[in-house]
Amino acid sequence: MPTSIIQIVGFKNTGKTTLTAALVKQLAEAGCRVGTVKHDGHDFDIDHPGTDTWQHREAGAHKIAITSPHRTAIMEQRPTPLNELLQQFREMDWVIVEGFKQERYPKIVLIRKEEDEALVMQLEQVVAVASWYPVSFDGLPVFTVEDSAGMAAWIREERGKGAFVLEEPT
Repeated sequence: MPTSIIQIVGFKNTGKTTLTAALVKQLAEAGCRVGTVKHDGHDFDIDHPGTDTWQHREAGAHKIAITSPHRTAIMEQRPTPLNELLQQFREMDWVIVEGFKQERYPKIVLIRKEEDEALVMQLEQVVAVASWYPVSFDGLPVFTVEDSAGMAAWIREERGKGAFVLEEPT
């Protein structure tokens, strides 16, 4: 079966990371291989002063790889478009993308307060809502934020019907 993709989107402090981790756990426990991609609207650093890779970057390296018997990381001095990142996840059953609201992949929108509800109509490819309070949207399944088991079961069922397929690049 091809790789499937779902985005978890919402405003700051709505629970995106918590929901992403819960869905990863549910899908992994069901035997799925899951990868994640997270958007950070700010700058971040994986390197720390004094480490070997930090020294490489400080010396001017634009791309750095580090590998060990259990992990590999590649760091680049540039932003990477989501569609380019996703090509690294083709061997996964699922890719869960946290953030990247404006991308055109299927989305679960998190709603924490009433003003967040506008996102459901503003964004493309909204397929479900996860809310902190009772709410309804015509034609969309609505889950409570705590119902990661229900969401995982629903996305697995929809995947079985051919939904959420990560298309090959053109």
